[in-house]
Amino acid sequence: MLILGIESSCDETGAAIVKDGRYLLSNVVASQIEIHNRYGGVVPEVASRQQLSSIIPVIETALDQAACSWQEIDAIGATYGPGLAGSLLVGLTVGKALALARNLPFLGVNHLEAHIYANWLRKGESPPGEDSASASWDLRKGDPTFPLICLIISGAHSELVLVRGHGQYELLGRTRDDAAGEAFDKVARVLGLEYPGGPSIQNAAQRAEEELLQQKKPVALARSAYRLPRAWLRGTYDFSFSGLKTAMLQLAEGATGSQSLPQTPASRKNPVGESKQRSQYTRMGMHAAQKGPTNVPMLAASFQEAIVDVLAVKTRLAAQEYHVKQVVLAGGVAANLSLRTRLEQELLPLRIRLSYPPIEFCTDNAAMIASAAYFHLCQEEQSGLDLDVQPGLSLPFRKSE
Repeated sequence: MLILGIESSCDETGAAIVKDGRYLLSNVVASQIEIHNRYGGVVPEVASRQQLSSIIPVIETALDQAACSWQEIDAIGATYGPGLAGSLLVGLTVGKALALARNLPFLGVNHLEAHIYANWLRKGESPPGEDSASASWDLRKGDPTFPLICLIISGAHSELVLVRGHGQYELLGRTRDDAAGEAFDKVARVLGLEYPGGPSIQNAAQRAEEELLQQKKPVALARSAYRLPRAWLRGTYDFSFSGLKTAMLQLAEGATGSQSLPQTPASRKNPVGESKQRSQYTRMGMHAAQKGPTNVPMLAASFQEAIVDVLAVKTRLAAQEYHVKQVVLAGGVAANLSLRTRLEQELLPLRIRLSYPPIEFCTDNAAMIASAAYFHLCQEEQSGLDLDVQPGLSLPFRKSE
């Protein structure tokens, strides 16, 4: 079964052809990183306008790369939330229009759920000898094993989820303020690093470790060079990164003599307050990038370790409590190498398997949309063509049993 997936929840525009929810035939992404880099973050109106001009060429390229005709497509899936309303409208409208014109089943896909299903993806056609018509659709070799713990970490979400089966999600914990990816982006700006913040901070942290190696010192010194807070929120699986972000702001402020202060949490919801906050982050970032007593690579390494520490420990505790055999990562921050290494160290003594998608499937892409659509279609689910975007959509959580 071939599914065309369409993704346009934020600034990326993606289309992919995936066979049986697992095997990647094509995956095309039109990135806007260079466009938004000048602003230090995504500008919603700019993103949606760019998607309007690129979505049809992206879909046509995906079909060409898969050497696939419209007659071979069995269904279409498109993101309907969460995300930026204007961006979601572009992909969802095109997906519904194509499904109507081609008389194909249509499935609206939850973007967060799709990130989980990125763990089912693998490159290439199905293995020789595997009969796609007779093989069990949920028990194929290489699929994640239920029940499992999924750590969803992206620019807008940080959630720890127990997944008992396809479509069966139980929320264990979530961020009470900033998402991990958001913290990476904002702190990168403070340190004068490029957007997106996750890769920039990871690269800076690696430079710090390389400097220590050259000096024949333990690389672990980079991760503890600055004392930074951890919000453990004892007795819960919740996260909080606002205190860590504030600590980073104060370090930058102390290093530069700047008197600028971050906006309060309440003002972040106000467009005017957000604009003021953005200018302060940018100003402080330029200060921190100047030569001074603050070692930016060391500070980046310490910050990254503070986030990784909390995420890894809480994930391991959840895996122990719920007696799962597997932990999976999902979302853009799942590409962080330090997090992957630390989680492997935490889970290996417990004989709990850790899996994560290839780097290109961690960030937003249409292949994960097609995969999630396939598994819903296998459960005889479809969406109506009157489906509207839901920018604030969450996973369909169930109460604990």
